[in-house]
Amino acid sequence: MPWEELVARKRKACSNKIPPEWRISEELLSLCTTPLSESKIDFIRNDTIRKSGILTPRELAITERYTVRELLAALANGALTSAEVTTAYCKRAAVAQQLVGCLTETMFPEAQERARYLDSLHAQGKLAGPLHGLPISIKDNFHYKGTEATIGMLVFMDQVSAESSPLVEILLQLGAVIYVKTNVPQTMMTSEAQNNVFGRTLNPWNTALNPGGSSGGEGALIALRGSPLGVGTDIGGSVRIPALCCGTYGFRPSSQRVPNGKMRVCTTPGMRFILSVAGPLSLDLEGIGLFFETLYSIQPALYDSTILDIPWRKLPPVPRDKKLRIGVFIEHPTFPLHPPVRRTMNTATSLLAAAGHELIPLSPSETLLMELTEVALQIFALDTAALTHVANANEPIAPAILHIGTQIERLRSVHTPIITPNVNDISDKMGRFGILNARRAELREAYRALWAEHSLDACIAPPAQSTAVRHDGFGLAPYTTFLNCLDYPAAVIPFGEIGEADEGVPFVLGKQQVAPEYDYDLCKGAPCAIQVFTTTLRDEECLQITTEVDGVLNGKKE
Repeated sequence: MPWEELVARKRKACSNKIPPEWRISEELLSLCTTPLSESKIDFIRNDTIRKSGILTPRELAITERYTVRELLAALANGALTSAEVTTAYCKRAAVAQQLVGCLTETMFPEAQERARYLDSLHAQGKLAGPLHGLPISIKDNFHYKGTEATIGMLVFMDQVSAESSPLVEILLQLGAVIYVKTNVPQTMMTSEAQNNVFGRTLNPWNTALNPGGSSGGEGALIALRGSPLGVGTDIGGSVRIPALCCGTYGFRPSSQRVPNGKMRVCTTPGMRFILSVAGPLSLDLEGIGLFFETLYSIQPALYDSTILDIPWRKLPPVPRDKKLRIGVFIEHPTFPLHPPVRRTMNTATSLLAAAGHELIPLSPSETLLMELTEVALQIFALDTAALTHVANANEPIAPAILHIGTQIERLRSVHTPIITPNVNDISDKMGRFGILNARRAELREAYRALWAEHSLDACIAPPAQSTAVRHDGFGLAPYTTFLNCLDYPAAVIPFGEIGEADEGVPFVLGKQQVAPEYDYDLCKGAPCAIQVFTTTLRDEECLQITTEVDGVLNGKKE
């Protein structure tokens, strides 16, 4: 069967799982200019989900007025039932799918059945666990027993998962309700969420912009409040870039802290280079904290042998008079920042300084962004299995992958390798990997020395050179990938948006520079963000300091 027919059959099967009463009216859809991916439509500010009339007033309140902690409290004390919360989020996710194409698999009947079971437990005075009744969305690469984990690739179609991934089992053990899986890019290695199986996910703030990737479906779903808490994965920025593009919080933990085993991958089995990590996205930072606190309450290493058996540490509160020493990334000359990103960083720095924290500027020669990017790109290039899968299935290569290729070629044309010269002359891949791993170790040692020299508590940096941009135009991700190369935990904090302060500010790309295209008129209104990071396995400190920084930038949450 031609791949187009296979895909059409799969999409129809997925669409048929949305109940007729949850479908958006043709009248509402007719008000949207098509194609949506080329039209600047804002489903969030236009309150399109409310206007669809599909959710009841109570369901709208459930999905809009509660933080994750408040939802869990209401579920625990009986103010809300798991059945009504699950139905509310199933309906909202279904509407989100029809607007921006953020879902892959849906498990609505199964989720509602589980919710009724959880309510029966509650009626007996029992809770299933600390996440009792909480709907949680998961990225498509997680296995969920009885569904498919296609990851948008034809080679994996029609393969039903015989068991769930360990993290999914843990979430269920903790009392969560798993109800949807979310869209990803072809090969899982671009900052998009577009593939030949499920199509393209759109940014709900502006459908002409990308939602980030590879956890782009998660970012878009959560931005539309179709999920209170979602789980993505990150190997080069795949949690943090969707958080940036879609205006959510996102956290990339240190590798081997969060269960990440038994997942669908398109890489060569056993090739452990830069490790992928699983991490949460949410619209409230407290929800990120709850994810970690509850996850470690049942010793996750008992479920997944790929992680370190390290409990989540409960840190003492930060003293009120504690002033943090925060390193500030200076813009790298090869990877210039778009004007709104530069302004966001400057504003954040000023606010943190005004709050009494000590800001230490870190020059490009200290941050080694180019060197880390160089090593990371060389390591990623060692494994060509993903594109081999695409070729073997005779499916077209996604435009975002082709664009990254052109960006890499441009980088090579303007940058002479400084830390991995002649590595490509080595034909033996393991010999090449040995050199790259040695270079990576040198860079991690340089960062240890940098941290010690400045007595840093944390650093802030832009999550990317840009905000969300035109579809398939994001390209490289140096400001996130370097942290995967170092294996440092990092969080993204939404902070403002592109607005009038950025109008008329020029952006001219120099001959020796690489960056996405900047279009103020197209991107106006897109979310902005900053990134906070600490050193390896200091995830608890990273989250605590992120909470402090968020309080300064976005106001204390009462």
